[in-house]
Amino acid sequence: MNLSVIGCGYVGLVTAVGFSSRGHDVICVDVDEKKVDMINSGEPPIYESDLEPLIKSCIQEKKIHATKNFEDAVKNTQITFICVGTPSKGDGGMESKYVFSVADSLGKFIGKKAEYHLVVFKSTIVPGTTASMISIIEKSSGKKAGKDFGVCMSPEFLKEGNALDDFFNPDRIVIGEFDKVSGDVLENLFIGFNAPILRTSIKVAETIKYASNSFLAMKVSFSNEVGNICKLMGIDVYEVMTGLGMDERISPEFLRAGCGFGGSCFGKDVLAFIDTSKKIGYVPYLLESVMELNEAQPSRMIELLKKHTALMGAKVCVLGLAFKPGTDDIRDAPSLKIVNELISQGAKVTVYDPKAMENAKNVFGSNVTYTESAEAAVSHSDYVLIVTEWDEFRNKQLYVDAVVVDGRKIDEAKTAKVYEGLCW
Repeated sequence: MNLSVIGCGYVGLVTAVGFSSRGHDVICVDVDEKKVDMINSGEPPIYESDLEPLIKSCIQEKKIHATKNFEDAVKNTQITFICVGTPSKGDGGMESKYVFSVADSLGKFIGKKAEYHLVVFKSTIVPGTTASMISIIEKSSGKKAGKDFGVCMSPEFLKEGNALDDFFNPDRIVIGEFDKVSGDVLENLFIGFNAPILRTSIKVAETIKYASNSFLAMKVSFSNEVGNICKLMGIDVYEVMTGLGMDERISPEFLRAGCGFGGSCFGKDVLAFIDTSKKIGYVPYLLESVMELNEAQPSRMIELLKKHTALMGAKVCVLGLAFKPGTDDIRDAPSLKIVNELISQGAKVTVYDPKAMENAKNVFGSNVTYTESAEAAVSHSDYVLIVTEWDEFRNKQLYVDAVVVDGRKIDEAKTAKVYEGLCW
């Protein structure tokens, strides 16, 4: 089929490359000319394992190309995926202006088409948003949903660092459908995927996404809370979580205690779910606690470091800036709060990350020293904070002369002159 994908960020690009590699013809649309040029040259504008060779292959086979021409993309495709960002506003609510703007433009372009067109929302949007956008599309197109065009809401469940595998081998495919025809068209696109398909209403599909991310964030914060208690009792939370995770009702996933979660999804989505709940008259105490604990967790590393040095003038190295290994994404990463706290308290900070250095420079500027390797970073410093669990940090020789505060359970760091685990 001929598909268009609006928004070439993380979700949009993985979706576009994934479908094009399965034989579909895909047009990527973005307002950022640099992104468009990079994609057309076979260079992904984000780092994701295995993405670059796959996009090069799709470009060579002429199955994918990028453009700024939104109207042309809609005109020449049968299905449009909307994957634009929905960032968090200052009050925790979802910023919807980008997705509403896209819906308005899309409606105008659909209005010029004679044939049926399916619109699929993959942007993470709070329950009830799709219904509002359907009204916008109907108004700007002069056409009726369910008759002249179809609408589905199909949330994504991609993990950064493992996104392509998640696309090709999903746990489940959720199709929130406006009507049966819309759902049938989208389900046909997923023929050949070995995954259960749940077809439901649009509002349920919207809520599944928020409930999923909120539950996973809750598991992380629960693990950190237990870890903080274990630290005071002098026991290793990882041993506790090994026993906990053996319960098939719980599973070991997302039970790794440490300095907190980050990235573009968990925090933003939990805050939006909290905001939505309050707007309908419910106070989500558990979700608020999840965010409060996660906000405080990075600072615990600073407090542990203070047991060993006064921060003013201390030479401190931060290993790992991305919010998780396998990505260059530093959005809402624990490293941001940690580095900024160190700077504000007068420490001389050196940083290193295998993939996220360029993104870090855009945030920290000249306030920190950047190095080309973990070895160089540690050699500049007397104190080391491990913030992201990259495999290259699992090197016993890195730490022998340092005081280490470990936020990610890197066992090799226990060879340090002084070793302090965050939750163990």
